[in-house]
Amino acid sequence: MSENQRTEWKESERVEFKRSFSKEVVETLAAFANTRGGRVIVGMADDGTPVGVTVGKETIQNFLNEIKTSTYPQVIPVISEERIDDKTVLVFSVAEYPIKPVACKNRYFIRRRNSNHLLSIEEIVDLQQQSLGLSFDAHVTDRTVDALDGELLKRFFQRLDSAGRIVLDGDPLTKLTKLRLIKEGRATLAATLLFGEHDHAIHIGRFKGADTIIDDMLIKSPLLKALDETMLFIKRHINLSYLFEGKLERTERWQYPLNAIRELLLNAAVHRDYKSPSDIVIKIFDDRIVFTNPGALYGNLTLADIGRDDYTSSIRNRLLAEMFFFMGDIEKYGTGLVRIRKELAESGDLRLALSEMGSFFRAEIAKAQVEAQVEAQVEAQVERTVDYTALELDILAACAKDSLASGDLLKIAGYATRTGNFKSSLKKLISEALIEMTLPEKPNSRLQKYRITEKGKMVLENRK
Repeated sequence: MSENQRTEWKESERVEFKRSFSKEVVETLAAFANTRGGRVIVGMADDGTPVGVTVGKETIQNFLNEIKTSTYPQVIPVISEERIDDKTVLVFSVAEYPIKPVACKNRYFIRRRNSNHLLSIEEIVDLQQQSLGLSFDAHVTDRTVDALDGELLKRFFQRLDSAGRIVLDGDPLTKLTKLRLIKEGRATLAATLLFGEHDHAIHIGRFKGADTIIDDMLIKSPLLKALDETMLFIKRHINLSYLFEGKLERTERWQYPLNAIRELLLNAAVHRDYKSPSDIVIKIFDDRIVFTNPGALYGNLTLADIGRDDYTSSIRNRLLAEMFFFMGDIEKYGTGLVRIRKELAESGDLRLALSEMGSFFRAEIAKAQVEAQVEAQVEAQVERTVDYTALELDILAACAKDSLASGDLLKIAGYATRTGNFKSSLKKLISEALIEMTLPEKPNSRLQKYRITEKGKMVLENRK
């Protein structure tokens, strides 16, 4: 074996070491098959030291049979025998499987960074839809075209004509059917989101510090209205200066480039996970603006991928993406972040920070000097999700379902009276801004209740 080949063998998203063959080897191969493929090297310690494995006449065939009987659809890896420092190791190589998800004894895994991640039901559905080329927003609802806003439809068709990216003939119903927004007379989720009433909101606020809200707004309009309403709120709460530059005409300069802001807003609306009840949350601070939406990166995309300008987009809601493309809001799939970075680079002192927090995606525009500090805060917040007791998580889960009084929380937690343990748990959740009072100005009110915050929702998602 060449030295170059050994150098490639470092544990990563696509390589894992195992001292011996076990069920973890099969789980890892299934995870690789559900992601981008990879190799498991059996006979290696975690630090890359070869410890060797005994290979008999039927060893490889027995391993292969166990892998085939434990996976569905069957995973059949390529197995090769290699020598390293006079030790025998087995290399199990598997490619990405074309039809996903692959199960390992009725459990489903994908590869994230250097470990296997057990999929939730929602993630299994996402993976299956992606594999079959389906889109969640193409799901047909029980609404007819009459339930959609006629004025918004009129404006939509005018924008299509103006952009000139698609030519449609016929009446509105025919046009919507050709666009696949209407199927057999019923509106798809995409049509309902764009032109109708729905339960998915954009929650936006102006903050002075981490927990002081100056102004906030919950927007549940059809997306064609909601995006404009959100942009108006943002423009009211970010700075605007005027430059004359030796000319009579003044030049407007916003605190953040409006094109970049609208691009991030479009990304949040198009790529969010509409199976989640959580809202898109936008927080405007003095020195930064933060977008958080339900739905981590889709498909096999990673943060490293989207940090490059040549990444290939993976779209969760294809119909929404197509409609915004036809209207001219999206220039080309997979180029939005490229344009945002270019806009910010031209500003000189602004940077884009992207991160995943459990099943949420977070994008932030901030001045360069605060970027490192904010990233550290995000990492610390994710790390703290492992520090909560079962009682604290029970309280958090209860508040996620409804706003509850302390007496209701006591019953759910199984307590008869407010013990010291219960009081300290409640205090901790409030101090860490995971839950909040519904009447913060009257902390001792008999009508006081507690509700979960967006940060609390993220902690629960991470625990799941």
